[in-house]
Amino acid sequence: MSKAMFELGDRLPTLEAGRVRRRWLHEADISSLFAIFGDPEVTRYWGFTALPNLAAAAALLADIQRHFQDRSLFQWAVEYIGGPLVGTCTLANIDLVNRRAGLGFALGRDFWDQGYMAAVLPVVLEFAFGRLALHRLLADTDPRNARSMRALNRLGFRREGLLREHYLVQGEPQDAVVYGLLRSEWGGGTQSTAEIARD
Repeated sequence: MSKAMFELGDRLPTLEAGRVRRRWLHEADISSLFAIFGDPEVTRYWGFTALPNLAAAAALLADIQRHFQDRSLFQWAVEYIGGPLVGTCTLANIDLVNRRAGLGFALGRDFWDQGYMAAVLPVVLEFAFGRLALHRLLADTDPRNARSMRALNRLGFRREGLLREHYLVQGEPQDAVVYGLLRSEWGGGTQSTAEIARD
């Protein structure tokens, strides 16, 4: 395990830039997780069905925290300072041998089309390429998910291919458009403003 991964301690660091905070998810967030991931519109293009109840949201939180302990998944709560939890952003399938990870993000429906992810994701990329020294990030999305594709394009991700009927979601085969971003292609832009703090 890399020195940077070892130094993370028992929880994710808080990432702050401007009024947006990415922080550790905890038990008080269970109802917010349910509001986000229990919404079929939010999970429409995800690889799992909407959460059915608060118990399922609690189980999701336990999974998130467990996978952080083995350093395979980092999932932050996203909130505006002084405001509600609006979504999450994730580094998943972290592979330190090949220095790569998958990027994921979800936003509550009430917060769509308001520029939240444009403010949130660059700081996560700074953490991935800077502190973790990753070489590559990848993401995939259903080709009908125009919001996610716009977000990835704005970040500089390049479309790399199409995986036909790659997921089976709610009984329906779904294609996946694959995007990738190399550290050498990443423009940064948040390095002077991002602040990494501890809770």
